[in-house]
Amino acid sequence: MKKAILFIFATVLLMGACGSNQQPAVTDVADDAISLKKNLPGDSALYGLACDGCTDSVLVFLPYSGGDPDTFDIINAFQQHRIYGRPRIGDELAVTVNPEDRDEALSVVNMEMLKGEWCYQVLPQLRTPESMHKRMQRRMIERMPDSLRQLMITPREYSLRLKRDFTASARGGMRRRTTTDDMSPVEYPSIKRYTDWHFYNGQLILKADTIAGFSQEGDVPEIDTVQIRLLTADSLILEFRDHVQEYYRKVE
Repeated sequence: MKKAILFIFATVLLMGACGSNQQPAVTDVADDAISLKKNLPGDSALYGLACDGCTDSVLVFLPYSGGDPDTFDIINAFQQHRIYGRPRIGDELAVTVNPEDRDEALSVVNMEMLKGEWCYQVLPQLRTPESMHKRMQRRMIERMPDSLRQLMITPREYSLRLKRDFTASARGGMRRRTTTDDMSPVEYPSIKRYTDWHFYNGQLILKADTIAGFSQEGDVPEIDTVQIRLLTADSLILEFRDHVQEYYRKVE
């Protein structure tokens, strides 16, 4: 009965993902598979659903390739903080397996918990002459009256939304610069507007058509490979190539 419920859940959950244009063509799928998705070339991670019986030392996992649930040892992964999001029954997971011991999972990412809108606060920077040293810029801010600082240095909320159909969107920043923006004494950082997301060997892959978010003929999509450092019900830490970003979940 539990297996039948999991089968129905997986079918409904994956209808949007299977319809995405980003999914590769399906070939040689097992007759008992519960998903038509196939790993991208070179992706050795396993994808499937968490089953009843998961603990801090054992992961019970139903792979999309079908068959009976697998049981993985996750003691080392748990001790090394490589369980990103505690698995719950029916959650979609990405599992990397130890190539030297197929009974051990090196990391587990709760993809179901990752979905949603993640936010962070951004502070503006003062507009100063390019020739001014950053140390002088800091001194200007430090010596600024509190009333003026509170008026100008107002935080804004930026966000990254990872949707169930594996599309993505970003909110915050300015899409187009205006004359008013140029006259402002402060400016806010730009934001990369991601359009798609997926997993590859346990890492989060984010795609943006262009930095500004506007596709033009001849543009080459930007691909960012991101390492998840922390994932809980309300907190997320992502390590990008040039910075680490902390997020909090947007309550809908």
